[in-house]
Amino acid sequence: MSKPTPLSGFPELLPAQRFVEQHVSDSLRRSFELHGFASLETRAVEPMDQLLRKGETSKEVYVLRRLQAGDDDAATTADSGMGLHFDLTVPFARYVLENAGKLEFPFRRYQIQKAWRGERPQEGRYREFTQADIDVVMRDELPFHFDVEVARVMAEALSALPLPPMRLRVNNRRLIEGFYRGLGATDPAAVITAIDKLDKLPADAVAGLLREAGLDDEQTRLCLALAEIESTDGSFAERVRGLGVEHELLDQGIDELTQVVEGCASVNGDRFQVVASLSLARGLDYYTGTVFEIFMDGFENLKSVGGGGRYDALASDGRTTYPGVGISFGISRTLVPLMSRGLLSADRSVPSAVLVALADEESRDASNRVAQRLRARGVPTEVAAAPQRFGKQIRYAERRGIPYVWFPGVDGAADQVKDIRSGDQRDADADAWTPPADDLRPRVLSTGTTGTTTPSTEEQQ
Repeated sequence: MSKPTPLSGFPELLPAQRFVEQHVSDSLRRSFELHGFASLETRAVEPMDQLLRKGETSKEVYVLRRLQAGDDDAATTADSGMGLHFDLTVPFARYVLENAGKLEFPFRRYQIQKAWRGERPQEGRYREFTQADIDVVMRDELPFHFDVEVARVMAEALSALPLPPMRLRVNNRRLIEGFYRGLGATDPAAVITAIDKLDKLPADAVAGLLREAGLDDEQTRLCLALAEIESTDGSFAERVRGLGVEHELLDQGIDELTQVVEGCASVNGDRFQVVASLSLARGLDYYTGTVFEIFMDGFENLKSVGGGGRYDALASDGRTTYPGVGISFGISRTLVPLMSRGLLSADRSVPSAVLVALADEESRDASNRVAQRLRARGVPTEVAAAPQRFGKQIRYAERRGIPYVWFPGVDGAADQVKDIRSGDQRDADADAWTPPADDLRPRVLSTGTTGTTTPSTEEQQ
């Protein structure tokens, strides 16, 4: 068999990289559960009519189809009407509708799962990827304080990760729509679409789009002035009002955005900031209030690594509406570029903290017994693969990042354990010895802007 060619857009991780991904997922899971969010996993496939509700993504849906039609024509037809989900929001909305009678509302859920999207692969954009979503859903009406809650939960969760500094940019659709209506814009949706392109086009080009949407020069100037406003506190409100535009919807949006920013003020720090950013519009038409986007400092080329918002009518069965608010974080989108650049890694490629040396094959049973005693006390341990010279067994451990080598005693001598990093070697009892907590599990190493490599400070479990 010839060497296989890698599939573009379907990242496969090396063992040390996979540990980083698991570490991040586990950390997010702990953070979400601390806030009462329940874990959920939905099926990989959805009916095509559900997936195509977001029409602009229709070219990116992977269709599920059997290679050969079966004898059951009805089953074959059903198969052809299914596709792989491209996000976790569509399947979640369907899940809520199907299980509404069994769920308690408000329903807080988190979901860490793969999705598939048939787009052109590039750094940070993959055809198969893992993301983490949190949402709060209610029946009929969702109080606004949940917008603040999901922002805080995601901010706290991301702050705990060994990643570059991040920003959660927040805006409010009511604010910007009310501003445009107060200006006299006849088509606020077209203005929002134009402003949403500011991260892709220069301001002059966006100004041209605004004029095409029917705005005059003064209206265009005010729209661009609004988009320049950013703040980590409620001071943005005075700057917005200083532009002289008035509208009832604008006042409501300012109040809601102020609640989110001030509600997250205690989360702001060196590694994470929640920022009111009035250029943020997000083109998805089901967001009706708060909108979010997550950016990673120094990696602006990736654009946003997460986003979300409030959707007042995403799920409805015709009788009952289920409004919700949520945020999605792209785990693959964030981690794969960092790991490929060598900025994020693990200090070993195996979970083992100890390698039990093997003097000869006759002593394998004895080495296995030592390993089992260590494992019984929660110490990840493996036995050397072959009875080579001890120097080679130590190098075997070094290549894998295993910090300790255990030498079983012979002829009544005590066992000894060697820290192969420092060279320290001492007597040890497999029923009492435990490595330091930092060595018990692999550690995530992140390289900062100074070029130094430091372990993740988060508790390993």
